[in-house]
Amino acid sequence: MTHTGPSSQRNVSRGVSARTKTVWGCFAAAMTVVTGGLFALSGQGTAPLTGRTLTPLASVNAPQSMESIFNPATPIEPGRWDAIVIHHTGEPSGSPASIDAAHREQGLAGLGYHFVIGNGIQMDDGEVHAGFRWVDQLPGAHVAGPSGASWNRSSIGIALVGNGDRRPFTDTQINRLIVLTSELARRLDIPSDRIFLHTDLAAVSSPGRYFQASALSQITDLVDR
Repeated sequence: MTHTGPSSQRNVSRGVSARTKTVWGCFAAAMTVVTGGLFALSGQGTAPLTGRTLTPLASVNAPQSMESIFNPATPIEPGRWDAIVIHHTGEPSGSPASIDAAHREQGLAGLGYHFVIGNGIQMDDGEVHAGFRWVDQLPGAHVAGPSGASWNRSSIGIALVGNGDRRPFTDTQINRLIVLTSELARRLDIPSDRIFLHTDLAAVSSPGRYFQASALSQITDLVDR
């Protein structure tokens, strides 16, 4: 017959307690990992989102590749944007970080453009970066001149990395510009006659004499379809 005296009961009690502690310890550890993972995924406790990059695609003529830009952190208000302005950065190379630093040195509050399209140097060829001004739906700082403040409040600034006064932009850059600009215009109800080159609005040469004029015609055709 099994002895069930006080000593045995204490031993059983200690055994159960040990197993329970082990089970609850494993459970707590698992919950810590899960909670930590959710915390990281939520973006809390990390650096704030400053932009969103769209990886270049094999087919740049695919509007669906632009879908993520229409879901910024701050929702797009109907009628918020009524024009699009195309620029060059004026430098042979650049990245969102380097352009942001240059703009801060000029006294701006960070990257002045809403979008930057890379040329293969520092950014992939055709890579689209949506800056913090787009992610948070903030006014740009991209149009120069006396009327710049007014344009910056309501126009979307898109910059091609490179200097259009020195050499043409890459075919991939131009194709991505056409898709990005036409999709923005069509989805945000911006008419084709409200799509400008920077030189149309200010005494500047941007996006430069080598900018392919046919690109603007293709954008207009896509918007007016």
